[in-house]
Amino acid sequence: MKLLEPIQIGNIVLKNRVMFPPLTTGYEEKDGSIGEQSLNFYKRLAEGGVGYIVIGDVVPIPTFSPTPKLFMDAQIDSFKRLADTLHEYDCKLGLQIFHPEYDAETLMQMFKENRPKEEIFGKLHYDMLHFINEATVEQLKKILEKITACIHRAIKAGVDVIEVHGDRLVGSLCSTILNKRTDQYGGVFENRIRFALEVIEAIQSASDQITIEYKLPIVTRRLDGSFQGKGGLVLEEAIEFAKILEQRGVHALHVAQANHTGNMNDTIPAMGTRDYAFMRKESKAIKSVVSIPVSTVGRIIDVDMAEELLQEGICDYVGFGRPLLADPDIVNKTIVNQKHLIRRCIMCNKGCTDAIQNRRFLSCVLNAENGYEYKRTIEPAKQIHNVAIVGAGIAGLEAARVASLKGHKVTVFEKSNQLFGQINIAAVPPRKDEMLRICNYYTAIIKDLNITIHLNEEFTKEQAEGFDDILVAIGAQNAHPPIPGIEYTIDAWDVLAGKELAKQKIVIAGGGLVGVETAEYLAQKGYQVTLLEMTDKFAKEESNTIMPTILEEFKKFNIKVLTNHKIKEFAETVVVCEDLLQNTMVEVPYEICINALASQKNKIDLKNVKANVAYIGDCLEGAGCNIDTATKTAYDVANQIGM
Repeated sequence: MKLLEPIQIGNIVLKNRVMFPPLTTGYEEKDGSIGEQSLNFYKRLAEGGVGYIVIGDVVPIPTFSPTPKLFMDAQIDSFKRLADTLHEYDCKLGLQIFHPEYDAETLMQMFKENRPKEEIFGKLHYDMLHFINEATVEQLKKILEKITACIHRAIKAGVDVIEVHGDRLVGSLCSTILNKRTDQYGGVFENRIRFALEVIEAIQSASDQITIEYKLPIVTRRLDGSFQGKGGLVLEEAIEFAKILEQRGVHALHVAQANHTGNMNDTIPAMGTRDYAFMRKESKAIKSVVSIPVSTVGRIIDVDMAEELLQEGICDYVGFGRPLLADPDIVNKTIVNQKHLIRRCIMCNKGCTDAIQNRRFLSCVLNAENGYEYKRTIEPAKQIHNVAIVGAGIAGLEAARVASLKGHKVTVFEKSNQLFGQINIAAVPPRKDEMLRICNYYTAIIKDLNITIHLNEEFTKEQAEGFDDILVAIGAQNAHPPIPGIEYTIDAWDVLAGKELAKQKIVIAGGGLVGVETAEYLAQKGYQVTLLEMTDKFAKEESNTIMPTILEEFKKFNIKVLTNHKIKEFAETVVVCEDLLQNTMVEVPYEICINALASQKNKIDLKNVKANVAYIGDCLEGAGCNIDTATKTAYDVANQIGM
């Protein structure tokens, strides 16, 4: 398998062609140093077999950016500790040198002077739009000096590769879209790439042995012909720049989507919103004009897809970002012919991209250990228990997996005739079928574990005898709020489960995720859909990265949305609402009304049973109804059994 073959890049050899690309994690310390959480995360990737790890967005100055920083000598030791740790696993370390496209140092000075927050954030917003055009030549020279000093520190820390972040400030200067300068850094192509080449020269001046990689961000085109991305270069110029970079001594190119789109989903797209391996064409075009190795990234979901890219000559090594959050053992499992046991990312963006946008650290919804490496670990139980799991949704199956790995005897009871619970309906709406990859994972792994599963069997008190522990994972169901006429509605969950609708004019009550996804699902089938929501915003739980896609689909299928409409009554052919903005009563006609107002936790009577009883997943009081809750509560509770 070519993916597992070594490859030489500059003066180093990667043991395989699996790269963890520069991905913001939020794990670093407040000053940007590599602390325990960062170290453990990257160590775990190296332990899992990754050949090359790039630390993203390493800043050469103190900034507000929640990224790694290497702006003072005191930080060198933390990066050296990381380099030394990765080298123990024959994993190479790259640092992506990055400078934000705003006047970071002025902002930090304003902060130290206790200037009003409104002034600071106003300046931040202003500078992100204009700094690359307003920065003086002297400012750019000072930035280059800071970058050069950072490179010297990185080399002292023992890193193997310096990657130039060809987006952000560097890419903005390269861009015809953003760069409006008229001096030696603006205008013609040769001027716009000048600063990037000066950064390359700075690296070479620091060491003639260090391997240099350049992240080459490309402005792509949407189906309608419009540009996607602003920093970086359009493909035609990127091809010419790639040739120049090779001539100037760069050892490798990392082809990626240009940034500054205003939506992180363009660069880290969620399930169903962009093609798999979406930089395929651009990567192949770059690789065809250079002799140095080329990598690419972007919705490459598994080793088979990566191998296909390598065999077709699209690239020479492959970036796995989100997939390695879901399963850091991708390489090791592939080596021992256990690809079927890889937990494959579903590209939901809930624990990764959303977390970074909201200034939290990464934590994959499928992998409870992600972000807690070497703290959340499955250890053999001190006492072997007989464990019953009630419910075979994601929480139940994750609990069964963990309990079995600890050595317990595990029996799963599921009252329906199928596994996976709510995933069976959650995967039905548009773009959501990628969620089924998690079902494939549990199907495969259960076969390798000591787990007995009983379908079509509802667990009762009488069956509790003989079990030491009972983990209840019975989930939730469509709620029926006490609104007059609720009996005229049908449940959204039933619709997503395949219930046929004989009429065309649909009103959906409730603008949460279930209501929104049901609306989109039915509209694509040709139904005329109106969505009612009491608050001023629908799909509040949805990621900002996905909302633009939802809005486009709602417009495309003419889904009518009535926000600030509080439902007072369901009549036989109309929904009676109070328009909270107009303070008037309105009637919304329908032929079929669908209830997507809320969910309620399922109950089971296990009072006075002798076994230890614990609730996990959606049925746990006070917990949210989502995969993240299901996975983490199941993992933590099951991991404590017998300890």
